[in-house]
Amino acid sequence: MGAVTLTVELLTEELPPRALKTLGEAFADGLAAGLAARGFLEDGAIATRFATPRRLAVTITRVRPVAPDAEVMEKLMPARVALDADGRPSQAFAKKMAGLSRAHLVTATLDASDGPDRVFVQSDGKADYVWLRTLAKGAPLAKGLQEALDALLEKLPIPKVMRYARPGGYFNDIAFVRPAHRLLALHGADVVPLAALGLAAGNVTDGHRFLGRADLAIATADAYESTLEAEGKVIPSFAKRRAAIEQALARAAQGSTVIMPDALLDEVTALVEWPVVYAGTFDRAFLAVPQECLILTMQQNQKYFALADASGRLEPRFLVVSNLTVEDSAAIVSGNERVLRARLADAGFFYDQDRKAKLETRLPRLDAIVYHNKLGSQGGRVLRLRALAGRIAPLVGADPVLADRAALLAKADLVTDMVGEFPELQGLMGRYYALHDGEPASVADAIAQHYAPRFAGDALPGDTVAQTVALADKLEALAGLFGIGTQPTGDKDPFGLRRAALGVLRILIEKRVNAPLPALIDAAFGVFGDVPAVRPEREALEAFFADRLRGHLREQGYTTNQIEAVLSAGLERVDLVPDRLAAVKTFEALPEADALAAANKRIVNILRKSGAEAAVAVDRALLAQGAEYDLWRAFQALDPEVDAACARGDWAGALKALATAKPVVDRFFDGVMVMADEPAVRANRLALLSGVATTMNRVADISRLAR
Repeated sequence: MGAVTLTVELLTEELPPRALKTLGEAFADGLAAGLAARGFLEDGAIATRFATPRRLAVTITRVRPVAPDAEVMEKLMPARVALDADGRPSQAFAKKMAGLSRAHLVTATLDASDGPDRVFVQSDGKADYVWLRTLAKGAPLAKGLQEALDALLEKLPIPKVMRYARPGGYFNDIAFVRPAHRLLALHGADVVPLAALGLAAGNVTDGHRFLGRADLAIATADAYESTLEAEGKVIPSFAKRRAAIEQALARAAQGSTVIMPDALLDEVTALVEWPVVYAGTFDRAFLAVPQECLILTMQQNQKYFALADASGRLEPRFLVVSNLTVEDSAAIVSGNERVLRARLADAGFFYDQDRKAKLETRLPRLDAIVYHNKLGSQGGRVLRLRALAGRIAPLVGADPVLADRAALLAKADLVTDMVGEFPELQGLMGRYYALHDGEPASVADAIAQHYAPRFAGDALPGDTVAQTVALADKLEALAGLFGIGTQPTGDKDPFGLRRAALGVLRILIEKRVNAPLPALIDAAFGVFGDVPAVRPEREALEAFFADRLRGHLREQGYTTNQIEAVLSAGLERVDLVPDRLAAVKTFEALPEADALAAANKRIVNILRKSGAEAAVAVDRALLAQGAEYDLWRAFQALDPEVDAACARGDWAGALKALATAKPVVDRFFDGVMVMADEPAVRANRLALLSGVATTMNRVADISRLAR
């Protein structure tokens, strides 16, 4: 039999829905990779993933029944050991070959062959070794598949392992994500004899628990998907099932917008094998509760999809994805409506109770909530946020009174019933309650937005008050946690400090906030004066910000050299970094750029070695006529021009002006010896180069652009 399709399926009890997509991908991709590594897949083989609540499976086309024969090269021993003083095979070598059942290959020349087997001397790059080449017969599919499956099951990304007894067993000796009940392995129409998790492979699976056939025989590997759909009432493909749910939701929405987050859609896809969508309603009176609360209640507690009208307002309808097809759906719909009514009533109760007490009256309760065992309570943190917001507000241009009020109330909703039930609503509920309490709109908005940006690409805080509190919140967290030594390490960042640092940088850059980052870092550490555990790790935190900024800029397409050229000036004006980078990128395209960058690098290297000898200022009388004088005169004219361009933010114009200096810079280095024998002349020329470097690097250190 030639290369045909292979299907492998593990039928289990209900798998964890939030892990199903990842498990399905890992199972299919891992098995295909294992077979490919063992030589069983022909060119053009395609692996198709399948994952349902009760099965992990893969179908792979063009799978060989036997792997190709493979040449095996074995390094035996150094030639100096294998050969005696006369160059003949040694006893040690003869003994080694006898142990390998290859004694017939021991000849006087130590270079012999017998069919595919050969022994010879060859260097490994360091010394001569004796090698044995053999041709290993290709393994049958049963052996290779067993090895690949065993290796795969050991490294599947299982969130939590269960231990259970094998069928007919008494001891919990099997470990897997959920108990497995069947193993199917078909190569074409033939069952591949293998075993896993206490199961022997066959050609039988089970269909849908209620709608399909049990003990469903699969005739061939190619028929797996179609048989399950037709007779088992199972859509085995996760992707197809997800797409079917999306289409069914859109039809049932009848023109309304389905609020359909990817995470919910994935989870619902992992809960059903034969999806059917039903529509239900709820009492309009519940719409008095903030719609975010209602949506979250539907999504988290019931896995329902909420509906919105064209303006984004929530409608009193919802959609539920069921795993059952019935002629009369009234019982299913009414049952779900009844359950949702109770859930929404709870949300309404929380909302009503929370509004009975003003946010400000809740502040003392924050003292009982531990923020961090080394940093104190949330109440103490609020005091630090107020102090830090007071220092940031003038830099951002925010009203200090409103910024202080927003910082005071920013965390008050943490002790409300609604946020206790749905922590995801922190900040957002604070805004609703602040408006109910009569707080200014900018204060309420700042309470909602001070957590932003929460993730990559998230919207930034809107006005200056919200920006002030958002910066204070993130900088306080960074300074405090860095100060107690909990910096991120490797891929571990339990406190989200990388996200916080990037949030600060995005606010400064995208909102054009003229606030020196080093000053903000100093202010952040300054509010921890009464927290002895916090050490002022200013340099470490500034380096952390610089590293996050580099990564952020690389994602935008800038090169490492461009980024380092701009960041060499430090982090005083992070808001200007994108404009300077754009100017550097434009400058690099100029024909003069390479030569000027190389010359600037030469200047920087000279000054690094001998800059201490430079005079305080250039003595015009010591300048030689010609190239030296021309360089001085050119930069006397360029310096105010570059300054003026930088003052008006025309960074590209400043660099373009510098490009005109290429001829005089080239002539200087071609005809002038900087390190002259006469000390005064040498000091004067070093002072000249120091001034040139200052002017050339006003926008960026263009020596970093040298190739």
